[in-house]
Amino acid sequence: MINCIKRWTGILLSCICIICLFPAIEVKAEVSIQSPSAILVEASTGQVIYELNATDRRSPASITKIMTLLLLYEQMEAGNVKLDDDVITSEYASSMGGSQVFLAANEVQTLETMLKCIVVSSGNDASVAVAEHIAGSEEAFVAMMNEKAAELGMADTHFEDCCGLSDSDNHYTSAKDVAIMSRELITKYPGIYDYTKIWMEDITHTTSQGTSQFTLSSTNKLLKQYQYTTGLKTGSTSKAMYCISATARKDDIDLIAVIMGAPDNVVRFQEAVTLLNYGFSVSNVFVDENKETLPELAIEGGVVETVPLTYAGEFRYLDITGSSMDNVEKTIELPESAQAPVELGDEAGKAVYRLNGTEIGNVSILYGEGVAKAVYKDYLLKVFGLFLL
Repeated sequence: MINCIKRWTGILLSCICIICLFPAIEVKAEVSIQSPSAILVEASTGQVIYELNATDRRSPASITKIMTLLLLYEQMEAGNVKLDDDVITSEYASSMGGSQVFLAANEVQTLETMLKCIVVSSGNDASVAVAEHIAGSEEAFVAMMNEKAAELGMADTHFEDCCGLSDSDNHYTSAKDVAIMSRELITKYPGIYDYTKIWMEDITHTTSQGTSQFTLSSTNKLLKQYQYTTGLKTGSTSKAMYCISATARKDDIDLIAVIMGAPDNVVRFQEAVTLLNYGFSVSNVFVDENKETLPELAIEGGVVETVPLTYAGEFRYLDITGSSMDNVEKTIELPESAQAPVELGDEAGKAVYRLNGTEIGNVSILYGEGVAKAVYKDYLLKVFGLFLL
C-alpha cells in the first residue's frame, strides 16, 4: 500500500511539474493582438503555443471564478458536497453587486443550480453562497483558493474573494496562471462542459415573496460566435478591463486561450478567436495510448523468475512545426534483467519517443508487481519442486 502511494505521489508530482512549467514553443510571428496580456495553451500537453506578457500580474475580474469552480469539483470528488445539496443564500451572499442572479437572503437552491448560476451568468451571489456552503465562510474558502494556487505553481496569483469583485491590488493573477487553473479544471473534470456549453436556461426563485422565473444567459458570446467553443469563463471590471479564458475543441485538439485587459468586449472575443484559430491551424498532436502488452522482465535472485511490466500512462506530444507524426519512432529501453527485490510501481525502464531523430519525450515503464528477494527456503522449495516434475 505504501509503495502504491509512493508511485501515485510521484506521478502526481510529475503532472504538477508539467502543469507548472508550461514550456513554450517558439512560434511564427503571425499572431497580432492589442490586448496587453495573453496566452494560448494546448490542454492535453500543457504546451504553450503563444504568449504575450503572460506572467504580468493583472486584476482578473470574474475569471477568478475558475478557481471557485475547480475547488467545487474537488470537493464533489472528495464526497464533501453533492450536486443535490441544498445551498442556503446568506444575507452577505445576497448583497453581492456586479453580475448576479438576484438570490434572496435565505433562498435555497441546489448546488447544481448554483453551479449553473456561476458558470452561465457569472453570479457573484451564487459564488459566495457556494463558498460559504463548502468552507463555512468566504474568507475560509479564499484561503483554500490560495492554497490550491500555490499547489499548482501559480506564482503570480493571490485571491481576496471568490468571485472577482475586488479591486484590491492584492487580488491578482496572470494569463499563464489562468491557463494553469483552466487546464486543471477541464482536464480533471470534463463534466464542467455540461454547464459551460449552456447558452440560456431558466431557474426558479422560491422565497417568502413567492415563486418567480429567472433566465440565466451566458456571458460567453463565443458560444454563438465560434463553432468550436466549449467554455469557459469571462470577466470584466473597470480595473481588469475585459478578460476571458476561452476553451475550444477541434479535431480532438483542446485549446485554452486567455485574454486579459482587452479594451472592450468585442476585442476580447475577437482576439480569443484569433488565438484559437491560430492554434488549430498549427497544432498536430501525437498520441500513443500505450495499451499494448509489454514482455515480462527476467528477475535475478527473486522468489519468481519474471515480473510483468506496465506503462505509467499514455504519451502526448504537440507539434506546431508541420512535421509528419509518421516520423515518430518509439524505442523500449529496458535492462536484460533486474535484481530482486523490486517494488510495485518502481521504474523498470522507459519508452523513448523521437521525431526525426530528436528525442521528444518518454514514458516510464513500471514494475506491475513487487518481487521479494529469494532466501534459502525459497531455493530449497525450487529444488524440491524439480524433483517432483
